[in-house]
Parts: sequence; structure tokens; C-alpha cells
Amino acid sequence: MRSKAISFNRRPQILIVSGLDPSGGAGIQADIQAVTALGAHPLPVLSCLTVQDTRNVYGSEAVSADLIRQQLECLAADTPIAAIKTGALGNAAVVDVLCDFIQSRDSVPLIVDPVIKAAGGGELADRELIHAMRGRLFSQATVITPNGEELKLLGENEDEDQSARKLLAAGCRAVLATGGHGLGDDIINTLHLNDADPKQWRIPRKGGEYHGSGCTLAAAIAAGCGAGLSLEDAIAAAQAFVSDAIDHALQVGSGQAVPDRFRRERS
Repeated sequence: MRSKAISFNRRPQILIVSGLDPSGGAGIQADIQAVTALGAHPLPVLSCLTVQDTRNVYGSEAVSADLIRQQLECLAADTPIAAIKTGALGNAAVVDVLCDFIQSRDSVPLIVDPVIKAAGGGELADRELIHAMRGRLFSQATVITPNGEELKLLGENEDEDQSARKLLAAGCRAVLATGGHGLGDDIINTLHLNDADPKQWRIPRKGGEYHGSGCTLAAAIAAGCGAGLSLEDAIAAAQAFVSDAIDHALQVGSGQAVPDRFRRERS
């Protein structure tokens, strides 16, 4: 007698390449929680290890680029990847491996959070890594999601709009300039595109800084894109998710509060 075939559930698989934050507030843990809470399945690949708490980053060390290459190839041979999200990447060699992997998968949405500095000022990217992201990775991304300070550094201009236009001219398909680190009653996130006028979203500012909010936003966008949403719809849904997570933020340490990305009562 034949055994009955088991039917398993399926979810979009989101490949995450990001760093480890021991405080659990940012980095790959934030990505895993956001992607899972939004109904997708995370495929996490560590790019770097950090010495970090809710106050700042004090050091980091990249994972072997060859080990990352092996992990990416192993995963791709086994499971369909619906979207890719990157965070802190460790060094330029990791960018090279990632770009080689992505090159033959240009139909897969790629959300790049170009992590350069922690809110406390700690460095997470050197000049070589920044150059590699700007020169190779950004042109392959569906969207990059820099905060205001990262955008000014990447676009080499104190004017955020001009920085965004420079990045678009250099090959970026879309730049979502996030306003969480700014001032004012509202957070203003602006999507810059090559073939359309900028689109803005305004979200009431809760006050204060939140550890891992940028990671959460980018991961949530990846989950939305992986589920088949358009980029703009994925951004809108991700912003609502982050706003709710910040409304219920956790006090983990003595520094920034951590968005609660996985509240049980969330529908």
C-alpha cells in the first residue's frame, strides 16, 4: 500500500546577506524577524561579525568571501529565491562574490541597504567597500535604501536630491532616501527614479532613534517584492510595518530602543 503524499506549505524564500549584531537589534536578526513576520522564509547568510550593542559598533570582521560563495551556490541549487536583501557586507571581496552570484539572476528583486555607519558613529564600511558597492552592486539593485547621511556620502554631495540624482546617473535603478535620522514632525522617505518624478511618503515621527529600523525597512521591502508586490506597494507596506514595530519598541540595552518586529498580536 502506498503511503499518502504529504503536501507542504510554501512561502517566498528571501535570501539575506548581512552582518551579525550581538544585541539582536539590527543586522541579520532584524532581517530574519521582519521577513518571517511578513509571511516569507529567510535564507540567512552571514557576511560579517560585529562587536556591537544598542549604543554603537566597536569593531567588525568579514566572513570569508569563499565561504559565502559556497553558501550562495548551495542554497541556489536547492531552493527558489524570490528576493535578495543585503545589509552590512564586511569587505569588497564579499561584494565581488555577491555581484557574481546576482549577475545571472537579474529577474530576482535585489534590495540593497548600503550600511556604512552605525547611528552611534561606528564604521561598518571602509573606502574600498564603498567603492565596490557604488561601482558594481548598486547598478544590479532594484532599489538601494540609504539614510540621509549615507546618501550624502555615497553621492558625494551635501544635498540629498543631488546625491540621489548622481547615483541614478551612475547606474542605480532606484534610490529610496530614508528620513528616519532627520528632524521634523514627519519622517519623509523619497523614492528617486530615472524615468519618473520622485515619490514621497510621510510617516509621523515617533521621536528618538531606533536600533535596526533601516534594516527592518529594507528587509520588509524585500519580503513584499518577494511576494509579488510592485516596488512602490512593497515600500508602502514596509513603512507601515516599521511604524507599527516602532510603536511597540523594546528597551533591550541602555542605548537605542529596538523595534518589535515580531509581536504575537500582529495579524
